Amino acid sequence: MSSFDPIVIFFRMINLPAIFQMIINKILRDLINEGKVAAFVDNMLVETKMEKRYNKTVEEILRRLEENDLYVKLEKCV
Repeated sequence: MSSFDPIVIFFRMINLPAIFQMIINKILRDLINEGKVAAFVDNMLVETKMEKRYNKTVEEILRRLEENDLYVKLEKCV
């Protein structure tokens, strides 16, 4: 028996992309189900027929990300 017996099992960060995808899916679930947004790990596609709705959807996505302490790098936005 060793002198150090951990009480907690230590885990590495495995399957991080899958976990991140799960988080994004949970945050944007209703928008994804309505067909307004498609999320692929760190890419999000927004589809609307009118620019006004597009802007509103993007604002909603950004608000939800911020509420969940997730942020977007502005230089990566197209």
